[in-house]
Amino acid sequence: MYSLTINELTKEQFLQHYWQKKPLLIKAGFTDFNDPLSPEELAGLAMEEGIESRIVTNDGSWQCLNGPFEDFSALGESDSTLLVQAVDHWHPEASQLLEPFRFIPNWRIDDLMVSYSTPGGGVGPHLDQYDVFIIQGQGQRHWRVGEVNKNLRQFSANKGLLQVDPFEAVIDVQLEPGDILYIPPNAPHEGYAVAPSLNYSVGFRAPNQVDLMSAFADHLIDHDLGQHRYGDPELAIRSSQGQLQTHELDNLRALMHQVIDDDKVFLRFIGETLSQPKHDKDLLPVEPAMCADTICDYVSDYPHLYKAGGLRALYITRDNAVILFVEGHSFSLPIEHLGVIRALCDQQSICTSVLEPALNCLLFRQTLSTLINEGYWYSE
Repeated sequence: MYSLTINELTKEQFLQHYWQKKPLLIKAGFTDFNDPLSPEELAGLAMEEGIESRIVTNDGSWQCLNGPFEDFSALGESDSTLLVQAVDHWHPEASQLLEPFRFIPNWRIDDLMVSYSTPGGGVGPHLDQYDVFIIQGQGQRHWRVGEVNKNLRQFSANKGLLQVDPFEAVIDVQLEPGDILYIPPNAPHEGYAVAPSLNYSVGFRAPNQVDLMSAFADHLIDHDLGQHRYGDPELAIRSSQGQLQTHELDNLRALMHQVIDDDKVFLRFIGETLSQPKHDKDLLPVEPAMCADTICDYVSDYPHLYKAGGLRALYITRDNAVILFVEGHSFSLPIEHLGVIRALCDQQSICTSVLEPALNCLLFRQTLSTLINEGYWYSE
């Protein structure tokens, strides 16, 4: 297990003074750091279907190749970087790097990207629309980071490789193993390997208005909702037939707000959407599937339940119910099971004894059997 130290700051002070505000160099954030995987293991993941990977090179011009890769001839002895997304979904040891950052709500944590760079390798100066912690593994990497600046011009250095104009650095440093950079959204940064290097990027989700509205429209269509039409029973003769009047604009806006303000509709949408996976997972469904009547025997046979790597699970409480959202699915359970649901969502592993008080409830047994049958939680 990794233990995070944020310089002389408490986590509360970090959130107050730095989170989404300004970049921070965290020296020896992880002391005596040991890489959880090797470059060879990373390359092995990049060869797998369903795992997103890229090789970026800069030998005079920027090139970006997408995996999976059959070989690594494109990864030169210099000026090259291999990047693999969602490594936490596939590599249990690497997934432990996320745990020290869970003082940020789970729904905001996206994934762990891991990169291996040969000397001079990097992806060029760029900015991200989300927060990121970059952990230095083996080797050294030289970083420059600027202040938050939404006005920097972005351009495509290559298809799929967005970069920014030159910027003034407020952090200019060579990272050693265990050092960490925190970079808020829209802070330009660039890093180049000084020696063959592994880097670990803990990224965070930050949906924008387009993402949310588009997903909401899809949700309404999928569930045949939002069918209430515009009406104007008080329509009166007007002097101009071409004018869209203020009260009509207000009524149209209210029509749209009406479906968003419907608590039942919005809560299901937002929970299912925020728990939707972006990347594949290494799930092992149970065969033959268990039913609610056999789940008690299963729980008694195993002392611990483990959450699958990268699993997205969250909950919302209402007056008489707790709604559990897992991988885009929703389950409504009695509020008295809040403690158990909280443990399932908050912890990466739980003692099955914690589940016992809820196993008297048929609905909970049905839900738990579904979650285990799908491979979302598993035992060893």
